[in-house]
Amino acid sequence: MQTAINHWIIAPLVLPGIVAPILILASRHNLAAQRVVSIAATLALLAVAIGLYGLAQDGTVRPYLVGAWPAPYGIVLILDRLSATMVLLFAVLALAIVLYATAGWDTRGRHFHPLFQFQLLGVNGAFLTGDVFNLFVFFEVMLIASYGLMLHGGGAQRLKAGFQYVTINLIGSTLFLFAVGTIYAVTGTLNMADLARKVAAVGAGDTALLGVGAVLLFIVFALKASVAPLHGWLPSAYAAAPGLSAALFMIMTKVGAYTILRVYTLIFGADAGAVAGIVTPWMLPAALATLVVGALGMLAARSLLSLACFAVVWSMGSLLVAFGLFDAGGIGAGLYYVLHSTMAGATLFLLVDILVPQRGGAEDRLVPAAVGHPVLLSGLFFAAAIAMAGLPPLSGFLGKLMIMEASRGSAAVTWIWAMLLATSLVAILAFARAGSVLFWKPATPHAEPAAAMPSLKPLPVAVFAALLGATVALTAFAGPVRREMGLTAAQILDTGAYVRAVLGPAPLASAGRP
Repeated sequence: MQTAINHWIIAPLVLPGIVAPILILASRHNLAAQRVVSIAATLALLAVAIGLYGLAQDGTVRPYLVGAWPAPYGIVLILDRLSATMVLLFAVLALAIVLYATAGWDTRGRHFHPLFQFQLLGVNGAFLTGDVFNLFVFFEVMLIASYGLMLHGGGAQRLKAGFQYVTINLIGSTLFLFAVGTIYAVTGTLNMADLARKVAAVGAGDTALLGVGAVLLFIVFALKASVAPLHGWLPSAYAAAPGLSAALFMIMTKVGAYTILRVYTLIFGADAGAVAGIVTPWMLPAALATLVVGALGMLAARSLLSLACFAVVWSMGSLLVAFGLFDAGGIGAGLYYVLHSTMAGATLFLLVDILVPQRGGAEDRLVPAAVGHPVLLSGLFFAAAIAMAGLPPLSGFLGKLMIMEASRGSAAVTWIWAMLLATSLVAILAFARAGSVLFWKPATPHAEPAAAMPSLKPLPVAVFAALLGATVALTAFAGPVRREMGLTAAQILDTGAYVRAVLGPAPLASAGRP
């Protein structure tokens, strides 16, 4: 039965879903009003996310039955530790982004704030849904909003990259529909809890078809998560996107990682019969390949945005190494790294947006140029590089240590440690090279003098500092955060509790199948 408290579970969808059309219909020509409404709505979303996170701390899996239709027939939203953590993480990032945008960035194109709210709707829906088809729907909402945010401000290069981004994601959406249709044809359901019960009972003649659906889903999620060799869209798309949009898109790769974790522990996990662990043999090799590709891309980068983009690919490799262990230790370490990499990656993209206008005619190229405010900006770059590269004392270093510790019992421990350490060294070299070119080498004779650079606005720098401060907080409170992520990992692996919360106790064996 729905309770008054449970009704808050739908708030992260209803709030942006109402605010976005209001911004278009009532304030489309009033940017000041859009800013006030968008910031207020995002603050409200953060408050709701904090409340939901607190609600989830008792370890109960709470289903929300939309329209009071019983599962598995109706739309179901699920609040547990994992979904609450991801919604809260996204709300913190969203507040930073919307505040940064009000410093003037939202004047470069039309409808930033409505698109931003639709993005909140899509991402929160993906985290909260308990149904594979509705996961597809929220993916589409998220992607359509991201198309507009990516093209915000216009430009030929951005438009070209936008077409490529749209094409790749349309292919992914088509594969997603094929996967959904295949799984439904075999099981007759798309509710995740119902699937968790039914996949183990699929007849031998349908097992291969179900496996095809599972693999197609994995390809789609791996594409969203930028897993090698499906990573190629991210460097080109994010490098062409505005820096603020790229910072917001840090959560989109995490949506891919989240869905891999959710689907392949709950539906195709250890209790899935003939298709149990169907993607497990591929996860670690793909994650290690992603580490290598990302690190080499960073070393070869010739622009700041390219460096940041390949750093995201590299960080996704580290994250998926942890998730690929599919045990409590690995998942807990991976969740800690999700928090770190989201904040650290966002700071890097925001730094690019702050730094590029201060480099005269050099724009986004890694070449020597006069830099306005060199002391401040070099300090910001140094801090962001330490955070992203995983150097002590910040949370990236602790996250890597947690992943390495969690992998000690794995048969691939030697490969994991070797790749993590070797690619971390390459990432450090890449950031060191970029920093020396940006701030130490003398400017070219034709560079614009630093005196002509635009002044630094305090709000963007303050937002950057706040996100960097979040990585410092993750370091300072690493012990409690790690314990929380460990409890979340244990709940993820307790698939029986999830299924019982959504569907109730299992029917008696004598009752037979309907």
